[in-house]
Amino acid sequence: MPTTMALLKVYWDGPARQRAVSMWSIGSWGGSGLTAVFGGFMASTVLGWRSIFVIRALISVASILLMRQIPEAAPGAGAQGRTDWVGIISLAVALAALLIVVTQGSALGWTSPATWGLMAAFLVAMGVFLNTELKTASPFVDFGLFRNTVFTGATISNFLINGTAGALTVSLWVLQGAGGLSAAQAGYITIGYAVFIIAFIRVGEKLLQRFGPRRPMLWGTIIVLASIGMLMATQTLQWQYVILAAVAYSLFGLGLAFYATPSTDAALSNLPDAQVGSGSGIYKMASSLGAAFGVAASAAIFTALETTGVDIVGAAIEFTGRQDNVAIREAGMVGLGFNALMAIAALISIVIFVPKGKRDR
Repeated sequence: MPTTMALLKVYWDGPARQRAVSMWSIGSWGGSGLTAVFGGFMASTVLGWRSIFVIRALISVASILLMRQIPEAAPGAGAQGRTDWVGIISLAVALAALLIVVTQGSALGWTSPATWGLMAAFLVAMGVFLNTELKTASPFVDFGLFRNTVFTGATISNFLINGTAGALTVSLWVLQGAGGLSAAQAGYITIGYAVFIIAFIRVGEKLLQRFGPRRPMLWGTIIVLASIGMLMATQTLQWQYVILAAVAYSLFGLGLAFYATPSTDAALSNLPDAQVGSGSGIYKMASSLGAAFGVAASAAIFTALETTGVDIVGAAIEFTGRQDNVAIREAGMVGLGFNALMAIAALISIVIFVPKGKRDR
């Protein structure tokens, strides 16, 4: 993914690159928008959920065939530096240890030796990673790129916005666990997510060309936050929540469509050609890590609370309808609230780091 993103800066400039970024975003964000629909459908067929992995392997083969026409080296590509294996391995160890703690901490026990050992491994590996990246000539993550405030704002907000993917996971669990919907039925409710991303990606491109990146990024993030707020309304009756969820998924897709092209273009266009490859890697790594962390943290919160509920939430909010599933609904509300906090943090990062364009002043 970082390689494909870097090619956008190599082969296109100006409005042509923004159009190429839109097409890239349709493939990236639009494809992810179809996952719940596709996964729910396949899980409900006679082939079962395991068939998803077989199909993914076939898609990978098709991708290899599509890449045959891409040159081995981009025009003007410079000499490669040495591969930073210490940085790659130490970051992988640190992230693996952290994600295990986040997802399995309640099962292992938060004060157990295993949990403390994993946290120690995370701290040591992260220390090795930071020390290596600050000293090596060819770092895996070039922290010097973050001197560029626009790139910094785009990357941090990208991490946080992708982290809100946990909202989809939690809300689908609420629909299935509390509402009794099948995987396929819950997946079909998300169809607006993919439709709105694909349909409105190029609207985000036009907004970028008219207003610059800041305002479309802010608008998109606000719409995402509003959609999460709608999904948090788990205290409603089931039929009401299904309608809210269908509208919320569509708004979620609309917000991401507004955000995607302006954010990606801001990250690419503000870097010199020599740093585009490294910058693309960091930007895309931020989105992948954000999604992984957001889903893992949201799932951990939800699974920790789904059987006990949250007393303070139940005391403050009246849950209508069935009462045998209130614990799941309370857990869903809290898990979705975590995603709302990530969206708010994304808003703050855009306001702080992404400068105002001429039309904003």
